[in-house]
Amino acid sequence: MRSEDTENDGRGRGPRRGGHRGPRGDFGRRGGWQAADLPPADDAADWFTGRLPDAWFSNVDVTVDREEIMVIGTLKDESPGDGAAAEGRISRFRADTKEQRIAIAEEAQARYGRRVSWGARLGETTALFTHVAAPVMTRLRQPERQVLDTLVDAGVARSRSDALAWSVRLVGQHADDWLGQLREAMSEVDKLRQDGPGL
Repeated sequence: MRSEDTENDGRGRGPRRGGHRGPRGDFGRRGGWQAADLPPADDAADWFTGRLPDAWFSNVDVTVDREEIMVIGTLKDESPGDGAAAEGRISRFRADTKEQRIAIAEEAQARYGRRVSWGARLGETTALFTHVAAPVMTRLRQPERQVLDTLVDAGVARSRSDALAWSVRLVGQHADDWLGQLREAMSEVDKLRQDGPGL
């Protein structure tokens, strides 16, 4: 998977005077959205399926977390060709649809309070146009730090930060079923909370 992180597809332009961003930044809220009051995004996949032009994709994968909505679409193309041909086709799609994708991203950001990242897939080739690299602050005890340092010393990762990201990916690959059950349980808790009496 190739990543291209130079394009601004409606992902924010930094703070304006007074620390308040416009509609492309923190969506009109001083201080930005907080995790506790983020709008729900359970219907994001359906929203994008309905909002995206029919001519763009044969299939769309939408992944949501607290910071980002990642939209990766499979291009409609009968003969993707080899890697270079597919990369060229994806690059053309990226350039041709940029303005429309920016507009759609701004609508989604206003609705869901999350930045939108884009990618496209053709055959075996996938390219990410933009994506959010969100910092995660944490404190680790010495045994945990030693695990990260071992990965760095072995050349698996370049830094503790890279080693932590590698570890999270590894856990995700081997715990998909368990994490899926956990997310379903969390969704049920959220639903019960919303159906409960207000304060």
